[in-house]
Amino acid sequence: MFSPYYKRSGRGDPLNHCSLNVALYGPQARWAMTERASGAVERDASNLVIGPSCVRWDGEALTIDIVEGDTRLFVPWQRQVTGRVRVFPEALNRAAFALDGKESHIWHCLAPRARIEVEMTSPGLSWSGKAYLDHNRGAEPLEQGFNTWHWSRAHLNEGALVCYEGERGDGSLFASALRFSRDGAPEPVDLPPIAQLPRSKWRIERRTRSDIGVAEVRRTWEDTPFYARSELASRFAGEEVVTVQESLDMRRFSAPLVQFMLPYRMPRRKR
Repeated sequence: MFSPYYKRSGRGDPLNHCSLNVALYGPQARWAMTERASGAVERDASNLVIGPSCVRWDGEALTIDIVEGDTRLFVPWQRQVTGRVRVFPEALNRAAFALDGKESHIWHCLAPRARIEVEMTSPGLSWSGKAYLDHNRGAEPLEQGFNTWHWSRAHLNEGALVCYEGERGDGSLFASALRFSRDGAPEPVDLPPIAQLPRSKWRIERRTRSDIGVAEVRRTWEDTPFYARSELASRFAGEEVVTVQESLDMRRFSAPLVQFMLPYRMPRRKR
């Protein structure tokens, strides 16, 4: 949905603009997002192949085999980004939610709670921990439907809590909080108070929710001209939690300068 090539093409053939985005943070940081043409894409009910990488579901886990290369500005060669990620859902949710009245934008939290195993060969990293799996789909460009959005997710002792809010393209506001039980069933709950956060280094406005209206940015993992992803310390449902938060500004994304910059971060290959 952030592909500059897809936008220029008129968005007529999404399968001709596919990529696997890999972001590793820390001392051995890597970032890969190479777009592939339709000749490099195969799919069926349980498998998705994008170039040399693939994603498959076996009924127990979502396995992501990564064979990519990172892209850095002004650096002509790519470092390998290879490994395997396995996501084991602890709860599955079948309900999807519309983010607008026309139902042009749908959000589906597939696994509000999951376990993850990561085995990277390049760079050599491995760990296991908590995970989350969702997806968005839409019938119109994202920048047409939204100006901004803020999303956050926290694991609770029992289930998980997701807050979603923002401003639609017509200027109307939306906001919701969903608590997912241990078996994945969603239940709308009252929105906690707004917790303002400091702007990112790129001056992206960030916002989250917290029981007491206060949250702390522990780390900012992704900081771009139109998107920020952060780790927060906050409080939900009476519990001290670690929260993953993201803020998106589609007006920034649509700016000519950002569109000019994107191909340097997101190369395109036929295979």
